[in-house]
Amino acid sequence: MSDLGYALHHVQLAIPAGAENDCRAFYVGVLGMEEVPKPPALAARGGLWVRSGSLEIHLGVEAEFRPARKAHPGILVGDLDALAERLAAAGTEVAWDENFPAYRRFHAFDNVGNRLEFMTPA
Repeated sequence: MSDLGYALHHVQLAIPAGAENDCRAFYVGVLGMEEVPKPPALAARGGLWVRSGSLEIHLGVEAEFRPARKAHPGILVGDLDALAERLAAAGTEVAWDENFPAYRRFHAFDNVGNRLEFMTPA
């Protein structure tokens, strides 16, 4: 099969209505991501977009929100230990997992309960 040139543009995670400021505090304040302005037509729907390097996460309001407890983005990190310390200092539980060959990784949950995986090559 030929290479069709796939690349990931963004991951969307659901958030409850009215959680934008709390999510901004987590994704921008704790994780250190940058907020990306949403186009006006999409901004009217609520939510929040954030970016760091080539990673973009769209946090979209979902009326009957339920956090993703199993599904998750796998996020590559340059300094995994520094991020783990930063999350722990902010009161976020970090669960290390050694079951992914050739990578060091941990899981954490964002402020609304969505699972996130942070990883770096071993």
